Amino acid sequence: MPIRFHVPTHALERLAFAYSPLLEAVLSLHVLTEPKHHPLQHQWVRQMRALPAGLRRRVADFGFVYRRTMPDFVAPSPEAGFRSFEEELAQMQELDPETLGLEFLRPLYDHGGRRDPGLLEDADIRARALRQSDSLGARSELAALIFDDPHELARSFAELLHDYWEAAFSAEWERLEPRLAAAVTDAGRVIAADGVYALLQGLSRRLRVDSAREEFGLDIPHDHRVEVTEANRLLLVPSAFVWPHVRVNCDEPWPLSVIYPASFVVADARPRIPSADLVQVLRALADDTRLRALRLIAERPRSTQELAPLVGITEAGLSKHLRQLAQAGVVTTRREGYYVLYSVDTERLAPLSETLLSFLQADS
Repeated sequence: MPIRFHVPTHALERLAFAYSPLLEAVLSLHVLTEPKHHPLQHQWVRQMRALPAGLRRRVADFGFVYRRTMPDFVAPSPEAGFRSFEEELAQMQELDPETLGLEFLRPLYDHGGRRDPGLLEDADIRARALRQSDSLGARSELAALIFDDPHELARSFAELLHDYWEAAFSAEWERLEPRLAAAVTDAGRVIAADGVYALLQGLSRRLRVDSAREEFGLDIPHDHRVEVTEANRLLLVPSAFVWPHVRVNCDEPWPLSVIYPASFVVADARPRIPSADLVQVLRALADDTRLRALRLIAERPRSTQELAPLVGITEAGLSKHLRQLAQAGVVTTRREGYYVLYSVDTERLAPLSETLLSFLQADS
């Protein structure tokens, strides 16, 4: 049961960008509560061992808010511009009790985005949420405020975030903000040149991207197909702490959004080719016929039937060469009706020589 967003490749007017100090702070707390899932951020985890013991305890007490998923109210809005941490924190506390309660509830009880205040009155849901909070090592008294006093819970959560900001994250944000601003610029250039799907395809293996159908999304139990329009734009939010995840939202009243690893994080996460793989890749490339075929495939996806006369050998002979390139991971395949189309996997080649990449990407 998937989420799918439909947006035309070059519909720039349907897209918006933002980054958020509040969102990054909360995502960094997720990293602190689930450090084994975030190897790229282990340096931050080690630094945060120096937090005062009382603050570390409070971070654990509120773990039910961000340990797995998190409330959508921590994400930015496409209409609000780039706000300060203090402005975002104040805006969160101004939300009505029903919205606060339902958003704080969702990490403990996935209600699928339903805006049903009856959920907050349901004794069975309350019991399930409190059991879940206990299992996460959080304070059940805080989780109970979801049902009893959402505004007090928001106030206490804001107090934690303020203290965490003052103790540690303010300095980290000074380092991150210019890098996130540069990531927005990088993403804008990619989209302007090659469309939004050129950006989306390199973000995460979990993100299902189908540029031919002009749609993308996640395969999670939340069946929802969303049309991105000028009135309901898609907000693209680069993040330093979301990796290795990609987080999406499609539920009102929050904006359609994709929170994705910023370009500098993706670069850090890109695997270096292990030595055995390196040998396989170099062997696959060490042939004039395969290099000529690869150069043609780099221009656009092509089938064996199209490539064979261009390379100057039979389809059967070319198939053997393409099979070796595919086994080395240098090309990928997809079927379009009768034909199998081959495409170059530039991510696989990225750790290799820039000279090779420039050859493949040179103007014809």
